[in-house]
Amino acid sequence: MAELVKGGPLKKVAVACGQDPDIIGALARAVNEKLAQAILIGDQKKTEALAKENNIDPRIFTLIDQTDYKKAATQAVEMVKKGEADVLMKGLIDTAIYARAYLNKETGLTTGATVSHVAVFEVPNYPRLLILTDAAQIPYPDFGQKVDMINHAVAVARKLGVETPKVAVLTATEKVNPKWPCSLEAAQLAKMADRGQIKGCIVDGPLSMDAAVSPESAAGKGLKSPVAGYADILLTPDIQAGNILYKTLTQLAKAELAAMVIGTSAPVVLTSRTDSDDTKFMSIILSVLMAK
Repeated sequence: MAELVKGGPLKKVAVACGQDPDIIGALARAVNEKLAQAILIGDQKKTEALAKENNIDPRIFTLIDQTDYKKAATQAVEMVKKGEADVLMKGLIDTAIYARAYLNKETGLTTGATVSHVAVFEVPNYPRLLILTDAAQIPYPDFGQKVDMINHAVAVARKLGVETPKVAVLTATEKVNPKWPCSLEAAQLAKMADRGQIKGCIVDGPLSMDAAVSPESAAGKGLKSPVAGYADILLTPDIQAGNILYKTLTQLAKAELAAMVIGTSAPVVLTSRTDSDDTKFMSIILSVLMAK
């Protein structure tokens, strides 16, 4: 992913509450590899001290002193909104405060479009990148939001070099069940793609998780589908399923990942405090790649 960014114009990442050692480390790596520039808004003294403790020269960053968490988030969002930065990133700040800042209808980064979360996984035993949506943004997406979520994930896949991504709309089974609205919507989404109403990808559903990623499982179930067994994108029915799958891939499958929020006027990096240093770094790179 970093190779796709190298050589391009350096994008600026504005960090809300940058006094976080892991964030500082990930940003220093991006800056030193000439992949991005970084603006850290937060407690400047703590940020400088943490950088020095980790043998990082704080002068490689632009530091803006703001000790109030809410004001730091607002200022970071404002910089992105004004075009003074290209990417927004979460630092040492509560996710709810951060989200309120970028989702504010008047001062945030919303445009009226659906805002969704996209995660890109590199799973050790899966032969291709696996994109998941939505694990962190939309609790219970309606049908229109699911169409937008697919389009957002497809845009990410195409930036990563997957020309015609295969989208699996996940449910608990690959059979349509009238009692399960998500399975009916999955079938409708597949039909929309067949008719060209969802473009740039191949969509099938409903598909169970095993049928989506395992050719053997798909064959054993007698499925004849260009997506089954070879999915590039997984669309989950709600945030509960998405978040559980996200954490299963990272904790049990030991997958590396990059994650971001898309549908805003600029990419938004949204990582967890428990995410690895590599995840934070790759999330920066993915967001820089998606920045206009």
